Amino acid sequence: MMIITTKKISTDYFYAMKKEKSALEVWQRGPIPGIPALLQPVAHALLQAQEEIHLLMVDFDNQLLWQQPAGLASPAFHLQHISGVIDRLFTYAKELPLTTKQLELLGNEGKQNTMETVASLVEKLDETIAIAIADLSFTDTTTLSEFRAVGRARLPSTVIGLLIHAAEHTMRHLGQLLVTVKVLKAT
Repeated sequence: MMIITTKKISTDYFYAMKKEKSALEVWQRGPIPGIPALLQPVAHALLQAQEEIHLLMVDFDNQLLWQQPAGLASPAFHLQHISGVIDRLFTYAKELPLTTKQLELLGNEGKQNTMETVASLVEKLDETIAIAIADLSFTDTTTLSEFRAVGRARLPSTVIGLLIHAAEHTMRHLGQLLVTVKVLKAT
């Protein structure tokens, strides 16, 4: 299962995948077509997170999206933040400034918005990952060690540093989301 499209995917498909214990992780399925070899781990991590989030959020109650058990960040925050971080770090990797919209989304991460649903947040994640995978396919690997400034403070990084951080940060928040969702489902 590789999900990089924004098309609606049936719940039945995810139930079938959840039951299939022998499904290989994304990195075990081989190279992602069109992605440079040096960037395969980034693509693998983003696609793995996407698949796991889809499976995790099947039948998750919208009423629980903003709950913060034991003061943990809400599932909605994690979904917003994962999309936002990928978008922002890939923007910096392209040596572009953040747009007004990106800054607005950053400012709204974690602020309760009852218009958001599991479906809308997962769809936004799908869009962000689809764009990131496309960006990876166009990344010139000779630029990977080039300096990139991050944020208003212009913190030092490189193209590869930003892309890898996008992948590892995504996986870190996936782990936190997993725990929070399981706690909320158990209550």
